[in-house]
Amino acid sequence: MITTSGARLALVAAALLLVAADVGAQTTYNRGRNVTPAFEGWLETADGTRSFVFGYMNQNWEEELDVPVGSDNTIEPGGPDLGQPTHFQPRRNRFVFMVPVPKSFKETDELLWKLTTRGKQAIAYATLRPDYKLDDQIIASETGSTGGGITDATTRANKASTLSLAGDRHLTVKAGQPLTLVATVADDGVPRRGQGGVPVPRPRPPATTPSATPPVNPVYVPPARPVPGKFNALYVAWFVYRGSGEVSFDPEQVVLWEDSRTGANSPWAPLWQPPTGGPDGQWTTRATFSRPGTYVLRARADDGALYADQDVTVTVVP
Repeated sequence: MITTSGARLALVAAALLLVAADVGAQTTYNRGRNVTPAFEGWLETADGTRSFVFGYMNQNWEEELDVPVGSDNTIEPGGPDLGQPTHFQPRRNRFVFMVPVPKSFKETDELLWKLTTRGKQAIAYATLRPDYKLDDQIIASETGSTGGGITDATTRANKASTLSLAGDRHLTVKAGQPLTLVATVADDGVPRRGQGGVPVPRPRPPATTPSATPPVNPVYVPPARPVPGKFNALYVAWFVYRGSGEVSFDPEQVVLWEDSRTGANSPWAPLWQPPTGGPDGQWTTRATFSRPGTYVLRARADDGALYADQDVTVTVVP
């Protein structure tokens, strides 16, 4: 069963063409590029509650940008602050946050996330158009968990993990002093651990003469479709959602943006092996902050297809 509609694939292709046109002949950058907000779609729960879902594309492979809430990072109407991130990780980050849809919103209304980086404004337009409606299978497909949206009864029954954090949601710590964070996750074991929607590699033709170049190992063949394949595994990873100081995590956290380079600590990377948590689904992490300030750290429990988020606000003092 293919759950991602042709219309959504056309929208993705159009977005990729826009990015390609923007970056020109050089296709990758480590630093110096902009961040573009992205409207992923909208969700509706069983009780009728609706939420807009946003992500973003940071065109840099290394540089992380900070844009405080205000004229350069605002959501309208209802903003400027409706819970959007102010710290932007590299590359494509999907399904980052949700904004409740105002009850009075009609299909023709729009909610705008305006983001300005390096003097250039980009806008994500959120609407309730039916072709933007999300469900669990679309989310799983667009993150690369399934092979082109192909599912079965087991994967369609998958539910997001349950994530809980120990202690208070507002914490205080000194700069340079490790802060212990404990997350507990429960999951239904779906999807099965292993390779998910990994693109089918394009192998070289077989050698016809002894001097011909030997075939390339398939794991080193670049992805052949817009959404990179993802390794399905359950893990919890922390990242900086708001705050401009450097934060180090111990152990090293799984990268939650789509880093498809071989050897990266990312479920989209060839040869990646997932970490394991402690007993009873507990994951313990220590965060150390470089300088004083107010930070929001987000924990994401990801089973490969679906996710659950929890936040902690940390006040870092001298």
